[in-house]
Amino acid sequence: MTDIIKETTAVAEQLLEGSSLKAGDLVIIGCSTSEVTGGIIGKNSSPETGEIIFGTLYGFFTKHGIYIAAQCCEHLNRAVILETEIAEKRGYERVNVVPFPKAGGSFATAAYKTFKAPFAAESIKANAGIDIGGTLIGMHLMTVAVPLRIDQRTIGAANVVCARTRPKLIGGERAHYDEQLMK
Repeated sequence: MTDIIKETTAVAEQLLEGSSLKAGDLVIIGCSTSEVTGGIIGKNSSPETGEIIFGTLYGFFTKHGIYIAAQCCEHLNRAVILETEIAEKRGYERVNVVPFPKAGGSFATAAYKTFKAPFAAESIKANAGIDIGGTLIGMHLMTVAVPLRIDQRTIGAANVVCARTRPKLIGGERAHYDEQLMK
């Protein structure tokens, strides 16, 4: 598990370095603990692995004032678990579901147990994201998602893909853009 903590921390650090995240922003994280432990997504859920990865990411991002949201698995239609504080600030509608390892996944279960006031939402629009094991987080990112290349491409046996977002470019060929918002 020491390697998983190191790899998870490296992913979080590289996402923070490669994006323009700031305090108050929201990161969506999807995590297949089955894939991390070398299994097939949805087949070998590992509560211990979910707790370790969630705890590592929660501690890292909280230290920077950044909120995280945990995407549930397909059995809960990829609902999201996040803190009530950020959900209410952003106007998300609450749904009634409590994840557990075989319906929601071990990562989302760890989030639900850890958050001070867990809130389940059907969809959100996050500023950046981490997909651990092919969980398909794209539906929960802001409209323009930009792939972020990182050096740490795995956690355990699971592939990792990160994304940041940026505002839409509108106006066509005559438009001028704020270069700071492109980062």
